[in-house]
Amino acid sequence: MWSRGKKRSKLGKFLDKNGYTQTELSELTKLNKSTISKLCTDASYVPSGTTIKKVMKALRMLDSNLKPDDFFDI
Repeated sequence: MWSRGKKRSKLGKFLDKNGYTQTELSELTKLNKSTISKLCTDASYVPSGTTIKKVMKALRMLDSNLKPDDFFDI
């Protein structure tokens, strides 16, 4: 795992556990890599509704049962 010693959010832990990279998520969502990085490392970061929608659309390709509450405190 690449995240040893780094703080990870729920989204970051999910990506690590399932073997996906932040770059892959960035390409799927068409979001900036710095936004994805912040989502994966800063658990207190609250993204906009549009960002959540893009991330969830990409993650649901992996598992259709995922919900925004699984990753974001909204």
